[in-house]
Amino acid sequence: MERRSISGHSPYEPIMGYCRAVVAGEHVYVAGTAPIPVDGSAPPDDAYEQMRRWIAIVGEALGRVGSSLEDVVRTRVFVTDPVHFEGVARAHGEVFRDVRPVNTTVVTSLMDPAWKVEIEVDAMLP
Repeated sequence: MERRSISGHSPYEPIMGYCRAVVAGEHVYVAGTAPIPVDGSAPPDDAYEQMRRWIAIVGEALGRVGSSLEDVVRTRVFVTDPVHFEGVARAHGEVFRDVRPVNTTVVTSLMDPAWKVEIEVDAMLP
């Protein structure tokens, strides 16, 4: 089975020894992705805007392996406070309303207090 690793821009990748995405056969696994801007600046304050940032990061990673957000079959969403759910759900719905992947959403703390949301996805190659 073919296995390809795709690096991203997270400063944690080399420290922890992981990559943004792995393609294994027809499956694409995208690591937990926080709303870290490419230039390393602070993420947006709003949970909805953080989700929009996440969509850009993950969409780009999926595109690099020949997949897309339309090929996502599972999302795992980690939010730091239930108050952020409305914005997160709205952005998630804007992208996945017709795709309808399975989803798990959990309230938890994250590594950076500026992050309100982190998400990981599983997708398929078309």
